[in-house]
Amino acid sequence: MIVALAVGLALLIQAFVVKPYQIPSPSMVPTLEVGQRVLVNRFIYHFEDPKIGDIVVFKPPAGAESDRCGARPVGGHPAGDGNRSQGGDVTYEPGYQPCPLPTPEKADVNFIKRIVAGPGDTVSIQDGVPVVNGVPAEEDFAEPCGNVMGCDLPGEITVPEGHYFMMGDNRGQSADSRFWGPVPEEWFIGKAFFTYWPPNRIGGV
Repeated sequence: MIVALAVGLALLIQAFVVKPYQIPSPSMVPTLEVGQRVLVNRFIYHFEDPKIGDIVVFKPPAGAESDRCGARPVGGHPAGDGNRSQGGDVTYEPGYQPCPLPTPEKADVNFIKRIVAGPGDTVSIQDGVPVVNGVPAEEDFAEPCGNVMGCDLPGEITVPEGHYFMMGDNRGQSADSRFWGPVPEEWFIGKAFFTYWPPNRIGGV
C-alpha cells in the first residue's frame, strides 16, 4: 500500500509539478550537454508569462523532425532552394526568412530550446543571432553558428500572438523555429530550472 502511494505521488509530481528531462542532442551546447539531466517546472507558466531567455521543454510542431515549415507546401527545406513559396496568407523566400508559422498539429516528441522572441516581436537572423525588434540579441551563452544553413536569414517575420520563437544555443547544430516556426504557448511542458546530473554541473539553469 505504501509503495503504491509513493509511486502514485511520484507520478502526480511528474505530471503536474516537476518533471526530469534528459538532454537528447547537442542543440543546447554549451549550456546543456548531451545526457545532462534537468528538472522542469510544469506549473510556472500558470502564474507568469514565458520570458525571453527561458529554457523550455515543449512539443514542437508536427514535421519538426524533418524541418518542415508550416507556412508553405510540404516538400523541400524551409531554408532551401530559394524558390518563392506560399502558405495561407504568407508569401516569402525560404532562403531569406525564418519560418513564419508552425504546422497546426504538434509532434509527439519533446524538444528543449531557449525563447529568443515572444508574441508580437519581429525577428530576423544574422549569423545565427536573433535580431528582435531591430536589436541584435546579446548572447554570451551561445555557440557561434558557422557557415551552415539558417545562420543568416535577414528576412523579417512577426511572431504571432500566443507563440514564441525558440532557438537552441548551439546555433549551427539546432533544428528550431528558424526551420519549423514559432511554438504556441499551449504546447509548452515547462521551464527548465535546475540541472542535477552530472555532479560537476549541478546548479541552476
